[in-house]
Amino acid sequence: MDSKVQKTGLPVEVRHAVAAPERLAVLHGLDAIDTASDPDFDRIAGLAAVVMQAPIALVTLLDTERQWFKSCVGLNETETATDISFCAHAIAAGDEPMVVTDARIDPRFFRNPLVTGEHHVRFYVGAPVVVAGARIGTVCVLDREPHDFPSTAALDQLKALADLAASLFTLKDATRSGAIAEAALAQEEKRRAIALDAASLASWAWDIRTDMIECDVRLSELFNLPRSNRLRARDILGAIDPRDVYQTETRFRDALTGSDDYFGEYRVKGFDPPRWIATRGRVIERDGEGKPTLIFGVNYDISERKLGEERQRLLLRELNHRVKNTLATVQALATQTVRHARRPSEFLEAFGARLQALGAAHNLLSDREWRGIGIRELMQIEVKPFDAAEQPRIAISGPDLLLSPDQAVGLGLIMHELASNALQYGSLSVGSGKVDVDWKALGKKGARRLVLTWLESDGPQVQPPERQGFGSILIRRSLAKVLSSEVVHEFRSEGVFAEISLPLEDLPT
Repeated sequence: MDSKVQKTGLPVEVRHAVAAPERLAVLHGLDAIDTASDPDFDRIAGLAAVVMQAPIALVTLLDTERQWFKSCVGLNETETATDISFCAHAIAAGDEPMVVTDARIDPRFFRNPLVTGEHHVRFYVGAPVVVAGARIGTVCVLDREPHDFPSTAALDQLKALADLAASLFTLKDATRSGAIAEAALAQEEKRRAIALDAASLASWAWDIRTDMIECDVRLSELFNLPRSNRLRARDILGAIDPRDVYQTETRFRDALTGSDDYFGEYRVKGFDPPRWIATRGRVIERDGEGKPTLIFGVNYDISERKLGEERQRLLLRELNHRVKNTLATVQALATQTVRHARRPSEFLEAFGARLQALGAAHNLLSDREWRGIGIRELMQIEVKPFDAAEQPRIAISGPDLLLSPDQAVGLGLIMHELASNALQYGSLSVGSGKVDVDWKALGKKGARRLVLTWLESDGPQVQPPERQGFGSILIRRSLAKVLSSEVVHEFRSEGVFAEISLPLEDLPT
């Protein structure tokens, strides 16, 4: 073997030309190898065969290890190995066609399997296909008989066909790349649409010169306008609640003259509760005088956030009001308890128990965000701790009605005081005693009243106290803040009796 021939059968300089990274980058970038047959390339191969008056014509693409035929006329194969390829030599030779009139006497090919084997190639002429400065393959013709050297006109025609093939490869690659880019763009648009929908965003582009807004359909829905992808800016402005129009316009003008970014929040008219919309926009283009001409942005519904903020403000106001009332109640409890206590230990025990009762009601109200609590739940908290689980003696019955915060705090203190007194002095102080707690709603809607009765029985005989203690005062005065409330507290011989009557409010659940 010639010292200049590698194991592949190609001379070093040919192998280097074939393996050049720049050439392979262009070839692989076209992504044309192993693609489907194409009648455009078949026509080029057919014309080449006619021009050279030869039975076999190919449009080839040459990779490092194999030569693949994009088009093949007169041959039932799709590829050959690169190391026996005539076209590899044609690529290494330059941009002009390479001619082999009789391969049997050509020192480069007389031992080539394509010459000595079943194909009996004798004549070859190939013109390189040049794309982006790289010779990626050839348009070539072959014959099993020797030929005279082709005419200059024939070679020029073959070269023109190779140039046409190069243009086709470039055009089809651009079309393929465009289709890929279009598909990627469509996917990206779908992803964007899904993301915007998931985030409840409406995107838009506002051409200030025409006053037209190109937008998602969701934008028209946010502003309660007919569904459309094109809206006039004045229609958007007309949909804003009149209370927010001046502020919105002012902020918008200030933002556009001072920077490229705008952010605003406003209500849409015609909604109760209000629909709040937020806008974020950015100036994308300005004219020669610096005035905005094109603005991109998004809108999104912030009604839930605004509703939460309003509820938080109301809750804080209510909490502030309750704290003041609670402090006043604690102060009154402390003053009256110490005034009626005979010993410090008696004060601490009574005052601590009353604070716990007050705290229990407050905890329930806090859990309900001060919207009120059910009377049955209040009874379980304030009365049931005085009962015995293994042998219940306090019977509780009545519908589950909703109490306002003032009613819950006042009634909770009363029930605690009644139960505490019953345990110390009344029916619960003996094993046979019992208490019935019953309530009902009387009257029609808008004028309903809660009537609750406390009735002790089977306990020690009751004697009216010689002096009115703080417990009795607390029972009678705990509902002083609830207008139209009434409390009856009687020391009957058979047991203590109490009746509490107060108006029922229609509270939100």
